[in-house]
Amino acid sequence: MISQQWVMCPVCDNKTRIKIRKDTELINFPLYCPKCRKESLINAKNQKVSIVKEPDAKTQSR
Repeated sequence: MISQQWVMCPVCDNKTRIKIRKDTELINFPLYCPKCRKESLINAKNQKVSIVKEPDAKTQSR
């Protein structure tokens, strides 16, 4: 049997509604947490979850 684990919210560290297996790969996945109501972009590979940091919008100079 392939092991599964819950994806934990990177903000509040609670369980989300998503489970991943060892062979699951997620790239730029929008993870929503029902507890804290935040959405985070994550990558997952080999049951290791990492948060995607998006660069801030650059201000326009004239």
